[in-house]
Amino acid sequence: MSVAELVARAEQNMQICNACRYCEAYCAVFPAMERRLTFAENDLHYLANLCHNCGACYYACQYAPPHEFNVNVPQNFGNLRAETYKRYAWPEAFGALYARNGLAVSLITAASLALVLLLVMVLQKPEVVFSAHAGGNFYAVIPHNAMAWSFGLVSLFVLLAFTIGFTRFWRDMGEKLSEFARPVTLAQATWDALRLRYLDGGPEGEGEGCTYPTETPSNLRRVFHHFTFYGFMLCFAATCVATFYHYVLKTPAPYPVLSLPVLLGITGGIGLLIGPVGLIWLKHKADPDTRASAQRGMDAGFLVLLFLTSLTGLALLGWRETSAMGVLLAVHLGIVLALFLTLPYGKFVHAIYRFAALVRYALERSRPAPNVSFD
Repeated sequence: MSVAELVARAEQNMQICNACRYCEAYCAVFPAMERRLTFAENDLHYLANLCHNCGACYYACQYAPPHEFNVNVPQNFGNLRAETYKRYAWPEAFGALYARNGLAVSLITAASLALVLLLVMVLQKPEVVFSAHAGGNFYAVIPHNAMAWSFGLVSLFVLLAFTIGFTRFWRDMGEKLSEFARPVTLAQATWDALRLRYLDGGPEGEGEGCTYPTETPSNLRRVFHHFTFYGFMLCFAATCVATFYHYVLKTPAPYPVLSLPVLLGITGGIGLLIGPVGLIWLKHKADPDTRASAQRGMDAGFLVLLFLTSLTGLALLGWRETSAMGVLLAVHLGIVLALFLTLPYGKFVHAIYRFAALVRYALERSRPAPNVSFD
């Protein structure tokens, strides 16, 4: 389906929903929708990124398929979100490539980078790569400066891609960048995002779980999202603490198992094993009538890379004092680099746009209600 067809279908759905308003208390989408009588394409991108694809409105809708109106907000908005990711991606060609072959691109990138790293290491110091090192000192295999510069440059590229994508999305919604940083609305959106308010189900996030993967309410999706998000943040915290140890305390890695960086990494790693596997399982079980086909590859690629990053990281920790450490290090770093490089184009980027949509929703609620009426 072309972008124009997706936009036309989403606009038709919103026109019908705006006349009905049965689902107005289900989530943030419908109160935001009710502030409008017409829907420009940028309005639909905003509403699509507010949608959490829980499916509650689909199951409640009297105009859902097989009705001739064919109202299916979760599926239509899911496909439109995928187009959003391509539209605002930088460089745009990367976004288009990842959208078409998300899982394949993720795995090929990870395998290629791991192989290149391993070949470079073997060609330079084969005896070092395949030897055991006291304490699991991986800097004996790859110097610290080489590792820091590689990941530093990749991180700068990812940060630039995120910044450009966010700026394009925010400005396309007709908002000034200064409005994003308003303390009250930014704090409200942050609180809503951190507790996954709209995955709780019920009126304004006070129910017994969202209708995902099936019509029966469940909190499983919320739980697995929390494992994934906070697992990722704990791993990020482990990296930050290790950086502090290295540069400020002048204590380079490797660190003992009971040190703070390692404990944070282990805890986060376990979360990144449980969360992605749970989310993949839920996606497999999800009602096909509400799933967006355009997002499947993107979602799978990101979740698989997260899982493999955690799995190889924990394996590296477990076998870091053996002769397998050099190979495990190359594989782990290749997967981590692939994860970083694909972050601006896959499932992760939805966190940027959804958070921006939540901030705009909080901004709209702080403004006087528009005089919108069908009379």
